[in-house]
Amino acid sequence: MTEVLLTVGTRKGLFIGRRRGGTWEFDDRPCFNAQAVYSVAIDTRGGTPRLLAGGDSAHWGPSVFHSDDLGRTWTEPARPAVKFPKDTGASLERVWQLHPAAAEPDVVYAGTEPAALYRSEDRGESFELVRPLWEHPTRSRWVPGGGGEGLHTVLTDARDPRAVTVAVSTAGVFRTADGGASWSPSNSGVSAVFLPDPDPEFGQCVHKVARDAADPDRLYLQNHWGVYRSDDAGAHWTDIGAGLPSTFGFAVAAHPHRGGTAYVFPINADADRVPADRRCRVFRTADAGGSWEPLTKGLPEEDHYGTVLRDALATDDADPAGIYFGNRNGEVYASADDGDSWQQLASHLPDVLCVRAAVIA
Repeated sequence: MTEVLLTVGTRKGLFIGRRRGGTWEFDDRPCFNAQAVYSVAIDTRGGTPRLLAGGDSAHWGPSVFHSDDLGRTWTEPARPAVKFPKDTGASLERVWQLHPAAAEPDVVYAGTEPAALYRSEDRGESFELVRPLWEHPTRSRWVPGGGGEGLHTVLTDARDPRAVTVAVSTAGVFRTADGGASWSPSNSGVSAVFLPDPDPEFGQCVHKVARDAADPDRLYLQNHWGVYRSDDAGAHWTDIGAGLPSTFGFAVAAHPHRGGTAYVFPINADADRVPADRRCRVFRTADAGGSWEPLTKGLPEEDHYGTVLRDALATDDADPAGIYFGNRNGEVYASADDGDSWQQLASHLPDVLCVRAAVIA
């Protein structure tokens, strides 16, 4: 029987659910009670799945925890796993992203605020700052977004461990082809409507980037106004927002198996951050952005105000795929059939900040 693990990071703890067959069960109480959990990773590369969580205590500050028993117990390293070196003059605000590398079994990347990339070679127990990105010549001109200056997206390439793509709010997309020794802005075609020059080399407010399941060079990007696709690993971007009720939004996720299939959750506007037309709808493309269809079966039909944040839309690796999202109303919804139909799994949770799911058995 297939077992799926679902992790839901909120402003007041991490909630963990399991689906065995068609039945969902959630743990009685959250992990990291009263801590904001901004990032979660489910690392299934080894024999035993490892959970990683970026928690943020109002008293003790941010930290990275790991669990090798599916969240029953957690370990925090004796020394901070992620820490800015003294010479940077920076201090860690939060860990926005935890990403197990696609081609290196023990490597995990972390994206932080202030915007920086960290690399771990021990499955997330300790991290080192990737200095060439931190010292990039454009950094002094990066401007924090409304939610802070966060490196919120990390994509690695199963074909080449040296190729890494990151996204920063509001610096845009940056890529390395040499394992992090050098980085280049990669925003050609992505608009920055809030700047005097709407087509800068960098400075776009990219909200999230996802990689296509069948074509590793195809990427999907949700921008601060605009949904885009790249067919050359991010070197150039094409607008694919036609057919959506709004091109503003935070989240984008790719189907784990089907090429050309991706999901977004449109938001009315940057000045009206509720679901587009006040309707709870996920939109799916099956032709790489050529067209979009609303997915609504089982979702609320009345006016709805639950905003989905950038890491609160995710897929698992089941077939058919599970699709999941949580919102700032504290609701969590799941589909076990590629998004064709939905069920509500939870309500009245704290604000949902991130969602991650994976098949574990």
